[in-house]
Amino acid sequence: MKVLLAPDKFKGTLAAGQVAEHLAAGLRRADPALEVRVVPVADGGEGTVDAACAAGFDRLVTTVTGPLGTPVRAMLAFRTGAAVVELAQAAGLGWGSSPMSATSYGVGELIRVALDLGCRRIVLGLGGSACTDGGAGMLRALGGLVLDASGVPVAPGGGGLAAVDKVDFSGLDSRLSQVELVLATDVDNPLSDAASVYGPQKGASPLQVSMLADALKRWADVVGGDPTMPGSGAAGGVGYAALAVLGARRRPGVEVLLELLGFGDAVRDAALVITGEGSLDAQSLRGKAPVGVARAAGDVPVVAVAGVCSLTSEDLVGAGIRAAYALTDLEPDPARCRARPGPLLELTAERIVRDHLCC
Repeated sequence: MKVLLAPDKFKGTLAAGQVAEHLAAGLRRADPALEVRVVPVADGGEGTVDAACAAGFDRLVTTVTGPLGTPVRAMLAFRTGAAVVELAQAAGLGWGSSPMSATSYGVGELIRVALDLGCRRIVLGLGGSACTDGGAGMLRALGGLVLDASGVPVAPGGGGLAAVDKVDFSGLDSRLSQVELVLATDVDNPLSDAASVYGPQKGASPLQVSMLADALKRWADVVGGDPTMPGSGAAGGVGYAALAVLGARRRPGVEVLLELLGFGDAVRDAALVITGEGSLDAQSLRGKAPVGVARAAGDVPVVAVAGVCSLTSEDLVGAGIRAAYALTDLEPDPARCRARPGPLLELTAERIVRDHLCC
């Protein structure tokens, strides 16, 4: 009997691959005869590169410019002709935040590394960004010029865009014209939302939010394109630059990753799929990994595990999930759950075997 494990990360505690390892241990303890297949997943945000590597992609670590302008170590995943670039690796909040000056420059540097590897399909996962610079930094790293009225490069970050007067993209890396660039993101907000919706999450004050919104409007007026495109507000406007300037195509993050990771082949002949994430809540229903997995599983039954779950049984059924198992069912104290999620996941896996795989 084949069981497919396709969890996302439990943010702040375990990577997706670690979640799968603990679930697999519990499954095998309950029934050593089970065939367990592992495909850790992601939705384009943090953990996307790790998920790709767990599915067989090669990992490359390099040094790029972080969101605060200092060097950081970042990873990308690649295999023949394709690369997965995770924005959070180069411009994520984990590297610190400076709302007005944080830059996406390192994202462009990672894309150039993918080009140097000969990749002609690049999946760019957008999520967890520290920047609100409209993707200007990314374009600069790829050879674009972002200038003020005197022809001087504007300052990095969204704050610098208040002075933008002209752009010159004729120097963009010529290899980009031969690349399929796919944005993996579930964010459908337009560019106008990049400051107001996500700015406060990056530490922007109300005044800074207003200044960033005005700067992004000026940026869009100078660059052109359509700032109302769904997804253009993703990652502080990096989505806008990718869509309007680089000709990228936006797709739901988990859909892209499942396709890239070979989920369709892995789920074939499975008796059960176990997915999950740290918190199953209303945001999960907007296309997060567990719901994407349930949709892609077709007729194969799906159950989910989570640290906490606030969804009703009706919510779960509507999302294609037969049942959800929260670690807080075993340990009501969330702090203790976060401290020892591994053993709790293993116990949960044993319970799933009893509930869904025993005759």
